[in-house]
Amino acid sequence: MTKTEAPAKKYAALLRGINVGGNKKVPMADLRSVLEGLGHGDVRTYLQSGNAVFTSESRDPAALARELEAAIEARFGFPVKCLVVDGAYLRAVAEACPFPAAELEGRQLHATFLSEQPAPERFAALDPAAYLPEEYRLGDRVLYLYAPGGLGSSDLGAALHKPSLLKGVDATTRNWNTVAKLVELTAD
Repeated sequence: MTKTEAPAKKYAALLRGINVGGNKKVPMADLRSVLEGLGHGDVRTYLQSGNAVFTSESRDPAALARELEAAIEARFGFPVKCLVVDGAYLRAVAEACPFPAAELEGRQLHATFLSEQPAPERFAALDPAAYLPEEYRLGDRVLYLYAPGGLGSSDLGAALHKPSLLKGVDATTRNWNTVAKLVELTAD
């Protein structure tokens, strides 16, 4: 590497809606192969729910996401929305968490990663008191959700994912255990 070349940057690819209920099957070995075929290095996957970590010379996460979406559709024959975020962003999301993550079970806390920052006014119709003890906070291209009973039984989680609230914004949710592991895997 010369002085003018920047080192490869670590990214996490978050795929939305794969391997759920037997639909949109993307084996993790095949996902690794797709990423390697795109020229990315140090490719690893985490769980079966569409989390991959890789290095790239690119400094454009949105372009990486578009490239990965096109490669997945070409390989598997169906579209999959992908968000690509770098390790610094993941660390910032974890550090900015407004809930006491260390005191909660991973299934109680979730981060919904967003392709763009929605205006807070979109959420004005949600009455926070109607969902207690569940709570949410809007961060930097992320929604934090505290759901003590887990996401599967969360009324607030369902309300936050209504198409009217997130119209035009790609979103994918991870529990806090996954967020913490992705922070670890993308650390420099």
